[in-house]
Amino acid sequence: MTDTAPTAIPPTSQVTLADGRVEIAPGSPPPSGPYANEDLLPVPVEKRTWTTYNFSALWVGMAHNTASWTLASGLIAVGMDWKQAVFTIALANLIVLVPMLLTGHAGPKYGIPFPVFARASFGIRGANLPAVVRALVACGWFGIQTWIGGEAIYFLAGKLIGNGWSEAGRFGGHPWTMWLSFAIFWALQVAIIYRGMETIRRFENWAAPFVLVGALVMLIWMSNKAGGFGPLLDQPSKLGWGADFWKLFWPSLMGMIGFWSTLSLNIPDFTRYGKSQKAQTWGQALGLPTTMTLFALLSVMVTSGSQAVYGETIWDPVQLAAKTDNVVGLLFALVTVLVATLSVNIAANLVSPAFDFSNIAPRRISFRTGALVTCVLGVLIFPWKLYSDPEGYIFTWLGLVGGLLGTVAGILIADYWILRRGKLDLTDLYRTGGRYWYTAGWNWRAVVAFVVGGVLAVGGASFAPLIDGRPVEALEPLADYGWAVGLGTSMALYLALMLLRGRDEATV
Repeated sequence: MTDTAPTAIPPTSQVTLADGRVEIAPGSPPPSGPYANEDLLPVPVEKRTWTTYNFSALWVGMAHNTASWTLASGLIAVGMDWKQAVFTIALANLIVLVPMLLTGHAGPKYGIPFPVFARASFGIRGANLPAVVRALVACGWFGIQTWIGGEAIYFLAGKLIGNGWSEAGRFGGHPWTMWLSFAIFWALQVAIIYRGMETIRRFENWAAPFVLVGALVMLIWMSNKAGGFGPLLDQPSKLGWGADFWKLFWPSLMGMIGFWSTLSLNIPDFTRYGKSQKAQTWGQALGLPTTMTLFALLSVMVTSGSQAVYGETIWDPVQLAAKTDNVVGLLFALVTVLVATLSVNIAANLVSPAFDFSNIAPRRISFRTGALVTCVLGVLIFPWKLYSDPEGYIFTWLGLVGGLLGTVAGILIADYWILRRGKLDLTDLYRTGGRYWYTAGWNWRAVVAFVVGGVLAVGGASFAPLIDGRPVEALEPLADYGWAVGLGTSMALYLALMLLRGRDEATV
């Protein structure tokens, strides 16, 4: 059954090019009305120009950052050795690459961003549900990354300026200079995002190799301090390969998957600019698992080296770099951390929520306004608490994020690939009363699948250190497999509900 709301725009046709890409037919008016604006409309084919290198560089820039460094080093901090940590991260990224490619397919084919893509399964209005969930997660990530960037300025500038900076008066549990550093880094990102997507693409192209060089320099520095690579690799596991390791492995694997579960949803925000399916497929396949595994190896080797050199596991690269007294080295480390953090934060945590918030009220919220909303919420979420310790960061934050977003991925994949066979109607994605309008703009089946999948995925999880206990104690056995449980449950339930609907509701 569909709502009887009036049609906002007259139907227009779409054309399919020889390479499979689809766009609004030349000469036809673009979609308009309350669910369209310039930022949400399909990207014209002539403007879909990103190549394999652009996508690979995007992933190199996003993977080589302080948060992914602490992702790997955090596994060392909780007891794994370098082989166990690299194995866990490599496997997680191979797994998450699959939904990444499946959801990314709609980008270069139709030129649409994630919130518009979600309209096909959740409904024109219902797409705001996954979009807002994804946007709020991005706000949390933006805040964490901004805190990391501010921390880099604070720690390393303190080494250069002296005690007057690093031992300034405290406010809210931190020196006022730390809050100032946080604000400076926040403002820098706002300035870049306001210049638009083309500026972001150019920034990612040169940031990627620069950050990789910086990580290699840190590895060489640590190996020299340790007296060679041997001490970096011979730090033993505190867990072994027995029951203690596997007990930690599964929640760690889900946490590692959760790290990029955000991008596995909103990757159409980037692939919509793809020159071809080959460009986005090869670019992501070459860029994501390879660079994350390499960076994880660099991270765990340096972190293991910190155990050998300083007698303690220093999982935060900013604090580790601050231990050097070489001024040139400090400046290089400062610039590397800032570039790395800017690279991932702008691409992964500002672009998507900017589109997501714009989708809520397209006529009132532009891409830039949505980005500014993200920047404000990223502060209000108190990122310094989320980032306070490796266990809370990996198992609570990443685990919960992965579980919730896995449910959305399951619904999107089931709808686009199984039910619709990759076929969408561009005009109806923006039109009231069309095939994606469902009931008053909502597809209740997708909402039910999301809620059930989400409860099963995170209901039994520990929310420590945020709160004590588990929301649903009976679901504790599922907690270590949150992402997989959410994705599988929502996919199966959504397919069952859609296949049981009335025959009068078309799928394409």
